[in-house]
Amino acid sequence: MNRHNNKDEKIKYFLYARKSSESEDRQMASIESQIKELEKIAKQEKFEIVKIFSESKSAKAPGREVFNEMTARIKKGEAQGIICWKLNRLARNPIDGGEVSWMIQQGVIQHIQTFGRSYYPTDNVIVMAVELGMANQFIKDLSVDTQRGLRNKAELGWYPAPARLGYLNTPDKNKGMKIIVKDPERFELVRKMFDLMISGAYTPPKILEIATNKWKFRNVKGKPIARSTIYDLFSNPFYCGEFEYPKNSGNWYIGKHEPMITKDEYDRIQLFLGKKAKPRPRTHEFAFTGLIRCGECGALITAEDKVKHQKNGNIHNYTYYHCTKQKRTEDGKKCSQLSIEKKELEKQIAEVLKGIEVPETFKEWAFDWIRDENKNESRDRNRIILNHQKQYQSCIKRIDNLIDMRANEEIDEKEFKNKKFELKREKKEIKKKLNDCDKGIDDWLEEVSLLLGFAENARFRFETGNLQIKKEILVALDSNLLLKDRKLFVKAQKPLLKVKEAVPEVRAIYDSFEPVKSGLDKAKIKVLFAQNPILLPGSDSNRRPID
Repeated sequence: MNRHNNKDEKIKYFLYARKSSESEDRQMASIESQIKELEKIAKQEKFEIVKIFSESKSAKAPGREVFNEMTARIKKGEAQGIICWKLNRLARNPIDGGEVSWMIQQGVIQHIQTFGRSYYPTDNVIVMAVELGMANQFIKDLSVDTQRGLRNKAELGWYPAPARLGYLNTPDKNKGMKIIVKDPERFELVRKMFDLMISGAYTPPKILEIATNKWKFRNVKGKPIARSTIYDLFSNPFYCGEFEYPKNSGNWYIGKHEPMITKDEYDRIQLFLGKKAKPRPRTHEFAFTGLIRCGECGALITAEDKVKHQKNGNIHNYTYYHCTKQKRTEDGKKCSQLSIEKKELEKQIAEVLKGIEVPETFKEWAFDWIRDENKNESRDRNRIILNHQKQYQSCIKRIDNLIDMRANEEIDEKEFKNKKFELKREKKEIKKKLNDCDKGIDDWLEEVSLLLGFAENARFRFETGNLQIKKEILVALDSNLLLKDRKLFVKAQKPLLKVKEAVPEVRAIYDSFEPVKSGLDKAKIKVLFAQNPILLPGSDSNRRPID
């Protein structure tokens, strides 16, 4: 295993074992078991271990004291080799990984032995670079996945952090299903602390003294609570059923945990704490949060309410959408985007919807055209269906014959299985064609019906609908909405893009008759629709409008 291990070139080794307490190492062997297994390898290969280094610390960032001490001593020549469980024990970040890679390329480290693999200065450096890069990428992916999981948990209404005083997490539940429940031992006592505070007769330090000395209250670790904890307790909206995640992000959620106090009680306590100028953030639903990204840095767009007081006493409420600014721009600068008022944003959305709006007359004509096309195509479609049905029956008959041939021992088992497999696959394909042919026209009619219905009244529904309707309409428009320089960029999804392209032609025809005074005008308009090559492309029998 050690191709440098000879009398003229005796390598001394440091044994390095590491385990993190974080989720990155949940499946990793303990430090003791790592050392035990690595010592077996050293004994088997007759490696001389001059010192054992071990530490319990994450390697996702530079700064491990024990690791740094080991590399410094290798540079001094105290050892020329390392024995470790895997390369990811040495490094999970590009700085430490680069140092290890460079030291082995320069021959400062002459040999790294892991469980099942050796690394030498003469090896292809790409192999080690890839493995160290994979270790680093694992940490990055883990961080992204963890943050996404925590956000999803918050959106479901569960506080994605350790339970607050008076509550407990549920470690007995499976990963991803853990929630927050009342602490049966402490919940009522914490509620009594709130009762004392709500009465207005006690200060937080006095309540802390009563709870600690008179009630003998202790936290889950068996220790008295700190002075800072009692102030956090009375100022945390978690206890009235709300929480912010991440902290200072402006993203507020209604929790599914059982509140300990009401919102009115919480507001009363804030007044006692002298927080009149900093009222509890109000939790609201905003129609467009989570749907739009910043066009400069790519972070999500969030929203918040603002109250403006005029000198004459009037009060005005506004909602502003703005970048969360949780990301840097491509050149590393802080995002510079300003906020946009809700009314202006909705005005821009309404203009986009106006660009796909079609009059009722066009919708009527399109449906009439579809029905006519369906009649023309039905004869050909029925002929195709009949042909598929014949093929299907023929296939079934051949399968029956094949079974008879096997029963009569005209073919062996292998030939039977091969031909049976081919016939069953053929039968499945014919069945799919039958279903697709029968279902295709229905799907097309349904798709066009929904499309034209949306185009006809989307703007009206948006301007008069509730938050949920506004959200649904915006989602239907574009899945990649961007806001930059207070302007919303929308690229209509297919097939709405086709509608957008057709609208100018439709409006030009329709406006030439406005106001439409009679059924005769409508008939003339429909004739012009049918003659327009953009609205009705192609000349074959399979042409379809704005599809």
